Amino acid sequence: MHLTLRRCARGVAAGALSAALVSAGSAAAVAVTSPSPMPTRTHMPTKAASITVRADHSSVKAGQSVTLTGRTANLAVGTKLTVQHLSNGKWTTLRATTAVKKGDTYTVSTKLAVKGKQELRVVHGNTHSKTVTVNVT
Repeated sequence: MHLTLRRCARGVAAGALSAALVSAGSAAAVAVTSPSPMPTRTHMPTKAASITVRADHSSVKAGQSVTLTGRTANLAVGTKLTVQHLSNGKWTTLRATTAVKKGDTYTVSTKLAVKGKQELRVVHGNTHSKTVTVNVT
């Protein structure tokens, strides 16, 4: 009987060891293939940046300035913003630049010399505001 118990114990130990190895191998395979359910600090999803714009005048005379103001979201204080206008179907960068201020606001002025409707927007990298139209007479 003593010999039978020993064989039984060996069988149970071998079975437990096999089960442990199989489950550890499959757990490692699952750990490699499935993403972590909780984002880590270095892989946190980033929120999209955004810019709003508003012109102080909807109509100005040629050579007069128009002031654009707005707010930003998810852009750091000091981030450079530029003004663009639509010319011949392409966005062209103007010399007017500003930076995001504390409180996520900005103000920038630019002179408009070309008569007609001018479509303007404020840009940082690939992020841009909606357009604002100013009629230059």
